[in-house]
Amino acid sequence: MASAEGQPGAEAGAREHRHRLAVLASGTGTILEALIAADLPIVVVGVDRPCRARQIAEAAGLPVEFVARQDFSPSFDRDGYTAALIAALRRHDVGTVAMAGFATVLAPAFFPAFAGRVLNTHPALLPAYKGWHAVRDVLAAGETTTGSTVHVATSEVDDGPILAQQEVPIYPDDTEETLHERIKQVERRLYPATIRSFIESGGAATDGPTQSTIAE
Repeated sequence: MASAEGQPGAEAGAREHRHRLAVLASGTGTILEALIAADLPIVVVGVDRPCRARQIAEAAGLPVEFVARQDFSPSFDRDGYTAALIAALRRHDVGTVAMAGFATVLAPAFFPAFAGRVLNTHPALLPAYKGWHAVRDVLAAGETTTGSTVHVATSEVDDGPILAQQEVPIYPDDTEETLHERIKQVERRLYPATIRSFIESGGAATDGPTQSTIAE
């Protein structure tokens, strides 16, 4: 049986572990920039291809794990790639993972490897409009409101407990590009704040949004 004196140390160790954040990115790195600006405890950035996100991480002095995806064919070894990425992140004792535009869909084994501590952001109000073309789809449906969602990622795409949402109005003259940029502006505030809250609260996911406001 652990002594009472040992418990605070164990709790502190678990708290320190979950504060060790990895960010996974593949593109321009605008989300990564927002996470860095928010002074989140990022210990490593993982990338799957040459991209601006890697340059941003290196400029900020952050370690980068370049786990290159060489195969984009239907025979891509997703399980093998996922195992390599897990191993790379474990070298940095990562406790929480933030997806930030990571373009490779990972095998289901990735998510239990980090025990419900993989977070993602999506440019719509989940559970509606899942998928890669959410902004296009919401415009095509004639909606008047959309938004940004932060959720715990699972092996099901755009699924998992919702942590926070913020609504964004859709204007009559919006294009996919203008609407997506306005959603991104919200995302760059909502995602860092939600990640910080998730880490500091011990990673307690809820069954619904903890924030729902209209973005001006």
